[in-house]
Amino acid sequence: MKRTYQPSNVSRLRTHGFRKRNKTRGGQNILKNRRRKGRWSLSVSAGNKK
Repeated sequence: MKRTYQPSNVSRLRTHGFRKRNKTRGGQNILKNRRRKGRWSLSVSAGNKK
């Protein structure tokens, strides 16, 4: 049987990425709270592009 987590950066960013967060009021609140807390990373990123 296949495992449940089949990683893909495209679907990851489209669901949890910065632009997706910024589109909704709730997502903007998430970003605001993470900024206030001083998080090093506000949302997921694609990682190192080479």
